[in-house]
Amino acid sequence: MAVELSIPTLDEIKSTRQKIAPYILETPVWQWQTQSIQQMMGADTAVFLKLELFQHTGTFKPRGALANMLAITPEQLQRGVTAISAGNHAIAVSYAADILGTSAKVVMMQNANPARVDLCREYGAEVELMPDVHQAFERVHQIEEEEKRFFVHPFEGLQTTLGTATVGLELCHQVPELDAVIVPIGGGGLSAGVATAVKLIQPNCRVYGVEPEGADTMHRSFASGQVESIDKVRTIADSLGAPYTAPYSLALCRQFIDELVMISDDALRASMQLLFSGMKLAVEPAGAAATAALIGPLKEKLRGKRVAIIVCGTNIDLQTFYQQVSGRQ
Repeated sequence: MAVELSIPTLDEIKSTRQKIAPYILETPVWQWQTQSIQQMMGADTAVFLKLELFQHTGTFKPRGALANMLAITPEQLQRGVTAISAGNHAIAVSYAADILGTSAKVVMMQNANPARVDLCREYGAEVELMPDVHQAFERVHQIEEEEKRFFVHPFEGLQTTLGTATVGLELCHQVPELDAVIVPIGGGGLSAGVATAVKLIQPNCRVYGVEPEGADTMHRSFASGQVESIDKVRTIADSLGAPYTAPYSLALCRQFIDELVMISDDALRASMQLLFSGMKLAVEPAGAAATAALIGPLKEKLRGKRVAIIVCGTNIDLQTFYQQVSGRQ
């Protein structure tokens, strides 16, 4: 896979964190010590939750969106921005456009959660709905070309990675001497950034990436050594449903992620229930992915270790949460 890999430096990540600081929150880390997790993992396993669901807009996404938008010229920013998303990235771009004083036109899928569509509009964005993700990508590039709006990619590029790397930067300062970090994977933007930062700050810490079975683009790309795509997203974790990987984020993931694991939708539902009952957190399926990996395929490997899991988001309405947790559609 021919890609010139410009690996972010720690100084660049710190500089990005400073630039976006006025517009984001340093999300807290909470050690999970309830009886439920201790019964599953043993009392000698230290589990830390990086609570990105408490970020502005409910996910980590504003970090990458803001990093991109603050890196372009004021003239380019004033022409407006565009984005494609199942919801969380569109919300983040809408938020960033609002606070930076520009306009946003975002493309989402017709089956996007209505609460996410409404959030975009509340931030002042114009929303277009498309039948599927492939047509949505075609439409967003058409908007980019015709209206000269800046396309804020949902997971690819140096600025996106620098933004998401600030999650790892905060985490490593908040929790020293970690043995492992578990990161959900959609397109790879979050995992690329977090993995890069973790390896720069705590090089002996292992990084695990987790994908849902119905959106396994990163697994396919690791196996082939090149970007891969899927024809359709088949998981309740729509936030992790990237139709393809991209060269830059894939290259960083291949370099810094130690192992990939996959989880089923049933495992996501069980972990949503566990986080709700054990930590009183109502997360979307993607937000439960790292937990599902910890108590599932990584359970024995990480027993007795110091483990951090990224709780990446919670843009879900009450009815959808109930339907997904219960399996009733």
